[in-house]
Amino acid sequence: MLSTGALIWVSARPLIRLIFCVTCGFVITKADIFPAVASRGAGQILLNITLPCLMFSKIVPAFTAQNISALGPLIFVALLYEAMGIALAWIIRQFFWVPHRFRYGLLVAGGWGNVGDIPNAVVMSVTGAAPFTPNTDQNLSVAYISAFILVFMVTLFPFGGHRWIAMDYLGPDVEPEEVQEAVRRRRRMVLGPIDRMFRASSRKPQGIKVPEVQTSPEKGAEIEKDETPIHSSAATEIMAHSRIDSIDRTIAVSPADTIVLKSRTNTLADEDVLPTHSAVENKPCADIGQQASERTPTALHARKLPRISRNSIREFFKTLFTPASISIFISFPIALIPQVKALFIQVPNVHMPSAPDGQPPLAFILDTATFMGNASVPLGLVCLGSALARLHVPRKGEWQTLPLGAIAWLAVAKILLMPILGILIVQGLTKSGMIDPEDKVLRFVCIFCSCLPTASTQVFLTQVYSGTGSAEHLSAFLIPQYALMIFGMTVVTAYTINLLF
Repeated sequence: MLSTGALIWVSARPLIRLIFCVTCGFVITKADIFPAVASRGAGQILLNITLPCLMFSKIVPAFTAQNISALGPLIFVALLYEAMGIALAWIIRQFFWVPHRFRYGLLVAGGWGNVGDIPNAVVMSVTGAAPFTPNTDQNLSVAYISAFILVFMVTLFPFGGHRWIAMDYLGPDVEPEEVQEAVRRRRRMVLGPIDRMFRASSRKPQGIKVPEVQTSPEKGAEIEKDETPIHSSAATEIMAHSRIDSIDRTIAVSPADTIVLKSRTNTLADEDVLPTHSAVENKPCADIGQQASERTPTALHARKLPRISRNSIREFFKTLFTPASISIFISFPIALIPQVKALFIQVPNVHMPSAPDGQPPLAFILDTATFMGNASVPLGLVCLGSALARLHVPRKGEWQTLPLGAIAWLAVAKILLMPILGILIVQGLTKSGMIDPEDKVLRFVCIFCSCLPTASTQVFLTQVYSGTGSAEHLSAFLIPQYALMIFGMTVVTAYTINLLF
């Protein structure tokens, strides 16, 4: 059991190293030493070289046949965190106005956290010292984090999470006043009945029975006439709200769907599938019905064919097999097959001829991956600081025009509310037996990954899809999260260590 002072120091020490690396990237970017071209090049090195080497060097020695069962809970918790974040962001969007060009980006900001640089930096530092076992727990923690990275990459790219960002920039823009009015109507529709119910319950005197009044048909008709305007105004408000929602859904059609619809229309017009008016008049009704019944399945089948093309399948596998994901896919079989694993590290009860230096034959590959992978975390933090330095910080007059309610509640949901839910979920899974109570590294990684801010990857995706290279709306949502992150992670780390030990 650690003392309070030691617990605070163990929790704050990893963040000091993190802040120093991020600050270095921030400073050299502001000083024009690290331009955008250099930052993109460093990001490519990180994604294609150092991160795959880090994953390989940690997964191969860490995973065994005894602890591979932890992979299932890790993937489940990672998917659950993404679903919870998306749900919280959707709820925030229902009650607080969000710029039209960020209506789907808010869902991405809520669902996908920074599971790469920040967890690796903090968790490696925490598990590399007491009360954890540095020799084994450090490699195991990074191996566990690789499951979160794999889920992040697969759900964001092959399964189309990044397309939500692209949908923000389809169709014409909508003025903030119109969006705010739509949110106010939605809020009245949701909260209005609840407010009226509370008012009615507070006005009704207790212990007094209200006598029933019998009315004649003429008076009943007069009462119905008096109540008609109220009903019609409510119906008008509901119709207006649904119209705004339908406009929003119409604008959110993807370019691929628009092209498909256009090509289908041209196909119908060219092939004369629909009968002309004169042809219908000259045929009996039975023939017309038979013709429609014969052509309807063909037309429906023709409509479904263009939705899945070779390009979409090729793009799916292209985004699935990135260098980092390939490294993870290769590392797991090597780690789980003792005879293959013995080529890289010494495995008990497995005889493998050694190299001239006494090491396993392919140990030099693992040493090289470890050497290059050590650059992944500091390089990623420097790139994170550079990305934060390029964000547009709103000035005093600009904060009044921003969606402060959505910004504040997203930061609260990501940094304060999600850790509470994460702790409850992990404790529940531990009591149910899905998570091994003795695997303290697994429990720590699962809890820590619940308090991560929005991924910096969204900045680059937004700059690409915006067409202007800017991410003006996203910057206002990121800055409060990364400011609260220092306090939130310290508290979560201290509480989790105290809970585990």
